[in-house]
Amino acid sequence: VQLQASGGGLVQAGGSLRLSCVASGSIFSILTVGWHRQAPGKQRELVADITSGGRTNDAGSMKDRFAISRDNAKNTVYLQMNSLKPEDTAVYYCAARDWTGKWSYWGQGTQVTVSS
Repeated sequence: VQLQASGGGLVQAGGSLRLSCVASGSIFSILTVGWHRQAPGKQRELVADITSGGRTNDAGSMKDRFAISRDNAKNTVYLQMNSLKPEDTAVYYCAARDWTGKWSYWGQGTQVTVSS
């Protein structure tokens, strides 16, 4: 499984972005896919994940502003980010769990920068 993240950019505080994660491979539709982020000097953290059946897990303080969704027909998972804050500045990665539950498949990351 190969993952390609896109949609990052520079946005002002209060703005919105939608990230996309496109996957290759026919098994994508059965995988749990998540968005993670890593800010400078901080550990990578899970933002949200979504199961093959569409059940979501919204982690952290972003859950009221961010929403994860997927379109299995397009092999794509999205992260809609609203009311962005400067502290949301990070590299955002999409990843997929393997059959053991480990985050084994990672995309290259997309930079999100929120200016104040």
